[in-house]
Amino acid sequence: MAHRVIGLQDVEAFHDHDGHGHAHHHHHDHGAASAASRASAGVILTLMGGLLVLTSYYIQWYSPWTLEDQLVDGVLRKVRVYQYQFQMDLVAAVGAGLLGARIIWHALRTLFSGHMHMDELVALAILAAFAMGDYRAAGVIGFFLLLSELVETRTAIGARAAIESLIRLTPTKARLITDSGEVDVDVRDLRVGQHVRVRPGDNIPVDGVVAQGESIVNQANITGESLPIDKRPGDQVFSGTSNLTGALDVEVTKVGADTTLGRVQSLILQAERTRIPIMRLIDRYAVWYTPVVLMLAGLVLYFNRASGDGLQKAISMLVASCPCALIMATPTAVVAGLSCAARLGILIKNVAHLESAGRMTAVVLDKTGTLTTGELHVTRLTPMDQVDPALLLESAGSAEQLSNHPAARALVQLAREANVELVRPSKFEEVPGQGVVAQVNGDVVMVGRDTFLRQRGVDVTAASASAAKVEGAGLLFVARGGKCLGYVAVEDRTRPAAREAVQQLLACGIRRLAMLTGDRQAVARKVAREMGCSEFKAECLPHEKLELVEQLRREGHRVTVVGDGVNDAPALAAGDLGIAMGAAGSDVAINSASIALLNNDLLRLPFLIRLSRETRKVIFQNLVFGVAFVVTIVTLGAFGIVTPVMAAVLHTVSSIVVVFNSARLVRFGEEHATHEQVLAGDQRPAPPAPADSAVAAA
Repeated sequence: MAHRVIGLQDVEAFHDHDGHGHAHHHHHDHGAASAASRASAGVILTLMGGLLVLTSYYIQWYSPWTLEDQLVDGVLRKVRVYQYQFQMDLVAAVGAGLLGARIIWHALRTLFSGHMHMDELVALAILAAFAMGDYRAAGVIGFFLLLSELVETRTAIGARAAIESLIRLTPTKARLITDSGEVDVDVRDLRVGQHVRVRPGDNIPVDGVVAQGESIVNQANITGESLPIDKRPGDQVFSGTSNLTGALDVEVTKVGADTTLGRVQSLILQAERTRIPIMRLIDRYAVWYTPVVLMLAGLVLYFNRASGDGLQKAISMLVASCPCALIMATPTAVVAGLSCAARLGILIKNVAHLESAGRMTAVVLDKTGTLTTGELHVTRLTPMDQVDPALLLESAGSAEQLSNHPAARALVQLAREANVELVRPSKFEEVPGQGVVAQVNGDVVMVGRDTFLRQRGVDVTAASASAAKVEGAGLLFVARGGKCLGYVAVEDRTRPAAREAVQQLLACGIRRLAMLTGDRQAVARKVAREMGCSEFKAECLPHEKLELVEQLRREGHRVTVVGDGVNDAPALAAGDLGIAMGAAGSDVAINSASIALLNNDLLRLPFLIRLSRETRKVIFQNLVFGVAFVVTIVTLGAFGIVTPVMAAVLHTVSSIVVVFNSARLVRFGEEHATHEQVLAGDQRPAPPAPADSAVAAA
């Protein structure tokens, strides 16, 4: 049919397309449900018309007939005359009218709008069959062409449903704070500036700013970071994230489509509406394709005027020349690739980025928040002179066991592994961002930064001097009874998959792999060594990262920049491809990056490159098949080997072949855990989907 991107616009009504293949109206609010209802109406009309055409064949098969001499194209021939010829023709004509009306109407609309597409070929074939009085051929042509349309539409609906299932995280109800107290309201009714209360354990219903209260929030389901974040008044929170410890009053700053999850959804829809260069190439040549086919059909009609079967051959050529398989080649593969990527938490803004990811030759990685785990571990326990290490660990662990801070959990975990018995404190106070004060067996125990202990009158001079030698770690100083016992070093380790991801990237043909960080030289060297990255640059400011990216591009590299999307925004925007790791909650990430990853699994990077290359390979296979099909069937039709009905059937078969070939991409990467499994802590791959569901989701 007309050249289309198989995406959101394809699930609109058949006649809602403009001349460029884009729908006039994008009913985002209706979503997949509205699209499915439109598709259902199309199915009903198609089935009704198909049943009427089938009924006409039934009447023919069971109708008595006789042979009579009739003059056909100037030649006296024996022709079958059926007893129920009128009833047969009437039923077939009504069925063909139902099937052909939409195709003809759409072709007329595109012509009147000043555009020429390929629907005109099918419309002419149906009109020619009507003119010959062959209503059943007209009906069969219309039925199989609409069947191809429905295959395309069902493909788009399946992809939308598969993708949208990933982003149903936001609560439907919220506790609105009013003058008379708390009121449960629908989240859709909230307005910017209102205040909502989020209790411990609740999901945050909107994007907003903390107005009152302190808590720790788990943002893993949005940013992918396993490290919970301390939230205090003035801090930003995202819809769909989990409030862990305290009650928060949140001022609403964004609602509906403007929230984090709303932007993720619009990002998916934007990708479905974009086109890669090969799509635009087909559009350009569509202008002359129809006239050339009409010219060829006219030549066949002219040279076969004596035999009388020229019109039949011309109709076969018109039906076969409608290149649905060729047109579906790229969009079906792209939607299948987008669906596969979204299943693993990879959100692609523009389908051109999916196509270009496999062409990258250099990767620039940011360290902080990208290569590190976000989980703190105790790497050093240093007691002062004549202080028992067990006392240092017991004091720190006992004081911190009531805290939910990641550093506190790391201390408690180490104490349990060392079989150190912890004492529950009788009093406990936590100063967010500074430290804790606890009463343990009658002694005041303080754990926190050196400045925190100094403010409380503890001398930490000796401990600070010793800690100055420690690089690349966070320091917690411990005091008991006003005396400094020592310090504990905690650090954020590199991700377990970092080295494997780097090796896979190099195996994929990446020639330059550089790590950039604002950390000190020693820290950068340590991380680069752990992950197997030979090239790194430390103490980088944002503009220096940008300069390195531009230098790589000047050297002829196609550069992919991977960062957290905040301080890396200039570099992300400057690269040929920008990937924001675990930063779907950041406005800057979505605006500056080409691709957003909802989790921080580094193995998604080499997978994205492999998916891009596999998508291009499937597109090439589809295009070769589509061209071969059109050339072969048009040629056979010109010689009368393929009838109009056979051409229509083969046309549908070719469309189904392309869809099945593209559907293979949905199952690509099944060895990886899906995004939902990553959030649940399950790294096992999803069970293989049945073939029919893979086709539906393509």
